[in-house]
Amino acid sequence: MIRYIGKKIIIMLITLWFIVTLTFILMHRIPGDPFASESDQLPPQILENLRAKYHLDEPLHVQYLQYLKNLALLDFGPSIKSETRGVNDMIKDGFFPSALIGLQATVIALVFGVLLGILAALHRGRWLDYVATVLAVAGVSLPSFIMAPLLIDLFAVKFPLLPVAMFTSWQHSILPSIALSFGPMAIIARYTRTSMIEVFHQNYIRTAEARGLSTWEIVWKHGIRNAILPVVTFLGPLVATLLTGTFVVEKIFAIPGMGKYFVDGIFNRDYPVILGTTVFYSMILIVMLFLIDICYSLIDPRIRITHAGGKRS
Repeated sequence: MIRYIGKKIIIMLITLWFIVTLTFILMHRIPGDPFASESDQLPPQILENLRAKYHLDEPLHVQYLQYLKNLALLDFGPSIKSETRGVNDMIKDGFFPSALIGLQATVIALVFGVLLGILAALHRGRWLDYVATVLAVAGVSLPSFIMAPLLIDLFAVKFPLLPVAMFTSWQHSILPSIALSFGPMAIIARYTRTSMIEVFHQNYIRTAEARGLSTWEIVWKHGIRNAILPVVTFLGPLVATLLTGTFVVEKIFAIPGMGKYFVDGIFNRDYPVILGTTVFYSMILIVMLFLIDICYSLIDPRIRITHAGGKRS
């Protein structure tokens, strides 16, 4: 187990280094620099001083090595466009709103998605299955940036039940969370339905039925634990994405989350902000995928992590 974890950590570090390197190269390959839009407004000497201040006049490999050194200390550097706040401050301020909405969206998608999938599997070929299928197709077909205005129009304009366009209370996070959860909930429902139908055909389910257990006892004690693995696999990247913010929904609801800083960094060509938010997202994604691997052996006793770093079932 320890050997496996150590191997995974090394792979995680290599993956993170590759992402940092690729993002750094692609960002600097784009023509221009953060001060290109100001080249007609400022004297050349001032532009040279600004580039020197942020080390943009140094060779690319020197900038790259310096960034890796700072990254090892978890220092994402200063923001080029903001004189008073660094990238660490932006991540610190933006992560909580994004994480709150992301966690709520994850819980909503997981609870209702699994429940909807179970009901559809139990009533396969009947009206409830068709309703669940229609909802799943609608959830996949309607992206969050379409759901968000619809929710605002319904629950904030026609029926003013929930507040929008601010982030001063918990109530402001409800509609964004629902908008974000609709698509993942539909996918989780489809995964759960397919897995539950397959599980219901297993011999141990027939044995449980022969013992006289009720339908819901069979589902919760024997079915869901074996059918949940595809959902757990999907949860890794989903949680990472929702925790770090989806910039379109945050923009619609005026939420000061991670997505706002990422989009502003792209528009402003703010290299440290782009790199910092990308690396931070990548770190969360890599850690979540690692935790998912560990959770496999806890959810399904047939999966065990061997001393050689592999898995057997």
